[in-house]
Formats: sequence, C-alpha cells, structure tokens
Amino acid sequence: MLEQKLEQDIKTALLAGDKQQATSLRTLKSVLLYAKVASGKRDELMADDGVIALFSKEAKKRQESADLYIRGGSPDRAEAELVEKKLIEAYLPAQLSAEELGKIVDEVVTATGANSAQDMGMVMGQVKAKVGATADGGTIAKLVKQKLGA
Repeated sequence: MLEQKLEQDIKTALLAGDKQQATSLRTLKSVLLYAKVASGKRDELMADDGVIALFSKEAKKRQESADLYIRGGSPDRAEAELVEKKLIEAYLPAQLSAEELGKIVDEVVTATGANSAQDMGMVMGQVKAKVGATADGGTIAKLVKQKLGA
C-alpha cells in the first residue's frame, strides 16, 4: 500500500536527518489525511488508486508552480518545486511515452470509428479507461485533438 510506504519513507527521512524530504513527505501525508477526513474514513487506509489520484494532482500543482516561478524570474524556487514533484512522482506509476500513448489513441479512434471533434469526449474517456494513471489528461487531450483534427 502506498500510504504505508509513505509512512515508512517519512521515518527513514527523519532518521537520516533529511529535513527537506521529511517536510515534503509530511505535506503529502497531510493531503492524504485531509482527503480521508473529508470522506469520513480517517482511520482506514486509502486504496492505492485514491492515493495515486491525489499524488497526481499534487505533482501537477508543483509543475504549474515551477512554471510560474520560471516566468516570474525565480529559478531557485522553481527548482525547489521540481524537486518536490520528482519526490511525488516516485509514488506514481511510470508514465507512458508519447509514442505508446499515441498508439493507444489510434487504436481507440479506429475501434470507435471517431472522425470529428464531436467524438473527442468518447475517445478520451476510453483512452483514460485503458491507461489509468499512466498518462496525464492534458497529454491525452492533445493527442486526441491532433488525431481527430480538432
């Protein structure tokens, strides 16, 4: 379970004296706790797919923050955000390459007979169902738009 791995990694970071990593991991733990309290299941372990969904959002937030810091002229802050993003990504499944994702999009488009922008939602839904958390929704949308000429 990812939640248990996170707990162990926090302990390891604390024992190693890595305050930055421990702080970042504690932030992730608080995200999990907040979601569990909100769903009324504070004392239960969260399923891995729920943890992955939360951590994917957190990784995306770090990337967006880093992009804003770069545009704002703060490369040191951007680097700190990217370090946290990399730490979070260690808990996520490996992402599909653009080529692999493109093949899946092609398969779904062929299987569904989609041929216009009106079919984009249907194609995206099926692609997301196939790839799960191994691909970002924005990347999927971009590839589907290209394929359908939207």
